[in-house]
Amino acid sequence: MRLRRMATACACAVVVAASLGSVSASAHGPRPPKPQDQSLKALAARHNLYFGTAVDVNAYADAGDPQYKTMVNQQFNTVTAENAMKWESLEPTRGVYNWGPADAFVAEAIRNRQLVRGHVLTWHSQLPGWLTAGINDGSIGPAEARALLKQHITAVVSHFKGKIWQWDVVNEAVSDPWETPSAIHLGGNTGSFKQKWADTLGPDYVADAFRWARAADPKALLFYNDYNLEAFGDGGPGDKTQFVYDLVKRLRSQGVPIDGVGSQGHLGTRYGNYDVFQASEALQKFTDLGLAVAFTEVDVRSLMKNADDPAADANPADVASRDQAAAFNHWVLLQACLMNRHCLSFTVWGFTDRYSWIPNWFKNPPEGSGCLWDADYQPKKSLRTVQGTLLASTPLARIPQTPRR
Repeated sequence: MRLRRMATACACAVVVAASLGSVSASAHGPRPPKPQDQSLKALAARHNLYFGTAVDVNAYADAGDPQYKTMVNQQFNTVTAENAMKWESLEPTRGVYNWGPADAFVAEAIRNRQLVRGHVLTWHSQLPGWLTAGINDGSIGPAEARALLKQHITAVVSHFKGKIWQWDVVNEAVSDPWETPSAIHLGGNTGSFKQKWADTLGPDYVADAFRWARAADPKALLFYNDYNLEAFGDGGPGDKTQFVYDLVKRLRSQGVPIDGVGSQGHLGTRYGNYDVFQASEALQKFTDLGLAVAFTEVDVRSLMKNADDPAADANPADVASRDQAAAFNHWVLLQACLMNRHCLSFTVWGFTDRYSWIPNWFKNPPEGSGCLWDADYQPKKSLRTVQGTLLASTPLARIPQTPRR
């Protein structure tokens, strides 16, 4: 009898517990979605961080692939036009602007309550053919080139005034250690500016570009944007991050209206990995100058062939290793951003391998697989790592940047 009573009591307890659990669940409403089913913008909102992507406007408008547009709208709350706002796209014929694709992109973003990163005002690449040819053959001299650059910046920023959150005002102006440098240097650092604009106009064009952009829109945040800024090196001649730091420090001291530095975050798994404190220190040094920071073009590419046999596809072990390395690198950059209260946004340069720029650019040896989703829109380890990091990290209050006058 005693055993039967104990069994009966246990059974009753189970029924009561189940009933209470049911009442509790009902009282609190439906269960929240699983973390991996939440959007990146929703997970990032816990940190007051904007999570963005570069957008291929042709893929976005392609009725044959509606999933691309759906994911852009559902996953991200800041967007960057991958190509539609570059000079060659906006003014393919001198004096004739083609605003249509860029206007449509910005209008869609506003409709979807997404903030827009304007990319890019001043860059040595993807210039219209008429401008490149004129500078190269001397038919466009320094004075005219300067006037054209001022006119372009003023026209573009004025056209989108009030609609752009962050502008990449000057992009990739600084040489890499392996490049043949121009003779233009800054202070005691023997790094150099890339040719084209610096050789044509002199290094002061950087400050001028920011002043022209501020005059056209007093409320947009103005960024210097570059790659290989994820960590400092030894501070010597080959330290690009140190050169950029010295540059923006000098601009700030001169009252140039620069508001932030964009670290692109184009990484590759076959190179040495940074640790999170190296990346965090780089961001902190820039924010100590009174600047905002953002990761602006993040992807982590991998070799797509066997390193020992370039004619053969990578073996499964290589694929597993590269996917883990890619996830780690995404984690390093995101965690560094989350640790810095002045890091305003984290943007990936395309979210699906289907439309990634990487295979078209890195062909020898072939590289790819740099995005969070694969070419079939299936999530990768990098995506799961990003989602987990946003969920598990302790939220810090972001400090918004005020445009500098």
